[in-house]
Amino acid sequence: MEKIPLSVAIITFNEEKNLPRALKSVTFASQVVVVDSGSCDRTLQIAEEAGCEIYVKEWSGSFGEQKQFALNQCREPWILLLDADECVPPETAERIREICLSPEPPAVGYSFPRKNFFQGRWIRHAGWWPDRVVRLFRRGKGRMSHAAVHEAVLVDGTIITLSTPLEHYTESDLTLILEKINRYSTLGAEMAFREGRTSTAAGAFMRAAVVFFQDYFIRLGFLDGYPGLTLAVTDAVNKFFKYAKLAQMTRKAR
Repeated sequence: MEKIPLSVAIITFNEEKNLPRALKSVTFASQVVVVDSGSCDRTLQIAEEAGCEIYVKEWSGSFGEQKQFALNQCREPWILLLDADECVPPETAERIREICLSPEPPAVGYSFPRKNFFQGRWIRHAGWWPDRVVRLFRRGKGRMSHAAVHEAVLVDGTIITLSTPLEHYTESDLTLILEKINRYSTLGAEMAFREGRTSTAAGAFMRAAVVFFQDYFIRLGFLDGYPGLTLAVTDAVNKFFKYAKLAQMTRKAR
C-alpha cells in the first residue's frame, strides 16, 4: 500500500492486547510514533515488529503532556493522534488519504465521530455517540491541552467535521475498569484541587447520583442493555471518587 504524508502518534502502557489492531489500521501512514511509559508486556516488541519509531518516556502524570511529546516527534505534514485502543476503519482511512493527498485541503483540522464498543456492543446512547473528537490536523497547527485527563487537541484554524468514524474498544474487564477509575479519579481530583475547587462527601454523592440519572434515563443508556447499565454505574462511581478525593484533599489542606 502506498504510504501517504501522515504521522500517527500513539502513547502506550501495557497495550499488547489493543496495539496490534491499532497499528494494522494505519499501515498507510509514512511514520508511526509510539511513546511508551514503561510497559512490562509485549507492547514494545509489537511496536518494533510493526516498524514504529519508539520512544520511552517516563509517565509525566498528564495525558496531555505525554501526547504532546508524541506529537513533537512527528515529521510528516499531517498528524493523526490515535489511542492504543482505537483503530481506523477502511472507509475512514480512505477519507484521511484523500485529505492528506489533496493539494488544497479545505481545513487544517478534522474531527471524527467515535464508535465506542463496550463488552462487544456499540454503545449508541448516554452521550457515547457520536462522541466527536479532533484527531487529524496539520503539523504545527495542533497542540494538546494541558489537562491531566480528558485532554483534547487544540487547533489553530478551521476544523471540518467528518462523517466517517474512528472505532474505540474501551476496556470491558470490570477489574481493570476499577483500576482505571482509581487512576482517572485521582488525576481529576488533583487537577480540580490545583484550580482551587473544593468538595464535600455529600457533594460527591449528589454529583454521582445526578450523573447516573442523566446517563441511564435522560440520555437513554438503558437502551444499551446491561452494558449501558454498567457504563452508567461506572461513570457515577468515577464521579463520586473524583469529588470524594477532592473533599479529602480539601480537608487536609485546611
